[in-house]
Amino acid sequence: SLLFILCMGGSQIKLTIFALRLQAASLSPSSSSLEDTSSGLVLPFPSQVVYNRVGKCGSRTVVLLLRILSEKHGFNLVTSDIHNKTRLTKNEQMELIKNISTAEQPYLFTRHVHFLNFSRFGGDQPVYINIIRDPVNRFLSNYFFRRFGDWRGEQNHMIRTPSMRQEERYLDINVCILENYPECSNPRLFYIIPYFCGQHPRCREPGEWALERAKLNVNENFLLVGILEELEDVLLLLERFLPHYFKDVLSIYKNPEHRKLGNLTVTVKKTVPSPEAIQILYQRMRYEYEFYYYVKEQFHLLKRKFGLKSHIRKPRPRPEFFIPSPLETEEPIDDEEEDDEKWLEDIYKR
Repeated sequence: SLLFILCMGGSQIKLTIFALRLQAASLSPSSSSLEDTSSGLVLPFPSQVVYNRVGKCGSRTVVLLLRILSEKHGFNLVTSDIHNKTRLTKNEQMELIKNISTAEQPYLFTRHVHFLNFSRFGGDQPVYINIIRDPVNRFLSNYFFRRFGDWRGEQNHMIRTPSMRQEERYLDINVCILENYPECSNPRLFYIIPYFCGQHPRCREPGEWALERAKLNVNENFLLVGILEELEDVLLLLERFLPHYFKDVLSIYKNPEHRKLGNLTVTVKKTVPSPEAIQILYQRMRYEYEFYYYVKEQFHLLKRKFGLKSHIRKPRPRPEFFIPSPLETEEPIDDEEEDDEKWLEDIYKR
C-alpha cells in the first residue's frame, strides 16, 4: 500500500513516486491519505512536497498559483525569507531540513535552492517537483532582466540594482559572449544542473559527474520535472499526481484575471545574439542541453502515458533553434537579486 511505502523511509522515495504515478494513471484516480497518529488527523499522501524552483523558469507564475491553491485547498505553503543563496554549508543544510521537516503537514516548501538530501541527515525525504526551460532562453531572460527588469520599467530596475555600473548594464550581449565575460562563461552558465545534482561541491563543476548525478536524482527523487515551454501540460500532470495541492490549477491559470497579472512580468528589452554568439553559448552549455533534452524526453514519456500529445522536434544545431519562443510566461526574479516573495505578496493582495 502507499502507507507501507511511505513508512519504509527516505531511501524508498523512488517507490513512492512510482506509486503516485500509478495511482494517477488509474481510471478513477483518488487522493490517498495517511493517518497522523500523533494528532489523529488524516493527511493527504504525500504530505511533504518541495519545489526547489530554478531561477527564470516560470516559478513566479507557479508560486502565484500556489498562493491561490493553498487557500483553496488548505495546505501549508512554506516560503523562505532567503532568496539569494542556493548553495549551503553542511550546517545550513541541516538547519533548513530541520525547519522544513517540522512544518505543519501537508506542506509545500518552495525556494531557489539546490537539491537537498533529507535522508542524509536522518529526515524523511519529501517528494520534489520542478520546472526547467531551454538553457539559452533561460540565460537570455536572466541577462536582460538583471539589466532592465519587466513591467516596472527600466528606471525602477536601475533603482533596484544601483550597484550595476552603466557600462555593465548596457553591455552588448554579443560582446559579453564573444569576449568571454564571466557572466557569459562557465561556471556561471552551468546553472540548471546544480538544482538537481545537489549540494556537493562537484555539482557546481561543469562535467559528466554533475550531469549524471542530476539525472539520477531526477529519476529517484522528483515526481515531476516539467518543461516551461509546455507549462499547461505540466500543470495538468501536477493536478493528476498531486490533486490535494493542484486540483483546478489549470482553470485558475487560464482565468483572464490571472493572465492579466501574468502579462506584467514579461522581461523587457530582450534581444537575440548573433548566430556566432549563439553557437558559442551552445558549446559552453552542452551539459545543460544534454540534461534539458533528457528531462524533456522523460516528460514526454509521462505525457504519452497519460494520453497527452507531444510535439517532439529533433534538436537542430542551428542558431534559429535558440531564438526565444513566442510563448511569454511570467518569470521569477533572478535568485541573485532581491526578495521576490514581497513582489508576489503585493500582487496577490491586489
